[in-house]
Amino acid sequence: MKNVDALIIGSSAAGFAAAITVRRHYPDAGIAMIRQEEKTLVPCGIPYIFGTLGSTGKNLFPDPVLANNDVDLIIGKATAIDREEKTVTLDSGEAIGYEKLLLTTGSVPLIPPIPGVDMENVFSIKKDVAYLDHLLDVLKKSKDVVIIGGGFIGMEMADECRKLNSANITVVEMLSHCLFMVFDEDICVRTEEELAEAGITIRTSQQVKSLGGNGKVEYVELESGERLQADAVILGIGVRPNTKMAQQAGLVLGPTGAVAVDHHMMTSDPHIFAAGDCAEKVSFFTGKPAKTWLASVATAEARIAAANLFEIRRVNKGAVSVFSTKIGNIACGSAGICERDAAQAGIAYVVGAAESPDKHPGSLPNATQLRVKLVFRKYSGTLIGGQVCGGETVGELVNLIAAMIQTEMNADQIATFQMGTHPLLTASPVTYQVVNAAEIALCKMMHLTV
Repeated sequence: MKNVDALIIGSSAAGFAAAITVRRHYPDAGIAMIRQEEKTLVPCGIPYIFGTLGSTGKNLFPDPVLANNDVDLIIGKATAIDREEKTVTLDSGEAIGYEKLLLTTGSVPLIPPIPGVDMENVFSIKKDVAYLDHLLDVLKKSKDVVIIGGGFIGMEMADECRKLNSANITVVEMLSHCLFMVFDEDICVRTEEELAEAGITIRTSQQVKSLGGNGKVEYVELESGERLQADAVILGIGVRPNTKMAQQAGLVLGPTGAVAVDHHMMTSDPHIFAAGDCAEKVSFFTGKPAKTWLASVATAEARIAAANLFEIRRVNKGAVSVFSTKIGNIACGSAGICERDAAQAGIAYVVGAAESPDKHPGSLPNATQLRVKLVFRKYSGTLIGGQVCGGETVGELVNLIAAMIQTEMNADQIATFQMGTHPLLTASPVTYQVVNAAEIALCKMMHLTV
């Protein structure tokens, strides 16, 4: 029987980050990783397989990284954990012993209980190369595509599918707006308008009643009775933690159904840690359970868990929730709590917003209007959230806002923040959006007219 110091189950974003971190913190440790798939897809890149990239082969994690870090990659399905013997059994019957085990088993797509969901040409977004290759082949031949769910996956899939062929694409979302779980209404409307201008039909405030067809899907029936023609249906309504093996091993689960962990990412077994979508999360702001399943959170947790395997070195302060996307020509991002969530949570807050070109002067080629909205606690002035909408600078700007949130900067500190600017790269130092949004919010707190 093979024995290792650190055994990792799962090789997506959290698994890769964990393996590299273990090696950095414990140079002499024997490390092995178990994964079921021959190749691992980059999860956030999956929608781009169907348009921008054109194949699954261009969206894979680089396995040489594991070899370069002396990580033994074992291809096989882990089927059981024996906590007393400290072993993991594979479907081949082989057992691998461990000193410390790290679960990064991720999540699986939610499949809604809709009649007809098991028909041919109805797909979820699985992290499986052969499955997605088949989906790509079907989409190339489809004239009518219906996407159920208007979150990140649904909207990005719609945007990419339109690049594949001239199919009629419809997004069906039960909420009043697409992306409404993560963005305030103004950004949701802008992304919907962007897709509509590209010829994609957006159907909000609509629920799916059933899928119909003779073995192969032919239409989607809405609760209103309307039928949408469909050669292919994509389910993009979310995911759930993949915890079956952990549960069978007797590990405690948390309120959201993920594996319960402490602030060091340790499970109810001191020899087993968990990170990523399979691990329970709490909000950075409230300490309450949070369903924040993002690759950025997963890799941060993996670096905490891996560093703590043999000696406690890091603490998880909770999920901030930082993300960005690009729909058509509009990029948008969010960090922390949006204005709507702050109101629903009963948090007293003040908002500051500023908009200007992302280059200066605004007459420079490719300059784009960039809008920043910041949310502060009303009395302390601490930054708790921010949303950005504009051009491709959004991705890194929202990361800057996330850093400000995690270091608990207040409105005055941000208003006097010294930034580096350049005409071709940033907004003007006079109109720098983050600084001006903070100044506007600060003046509101001070009851000044702005």
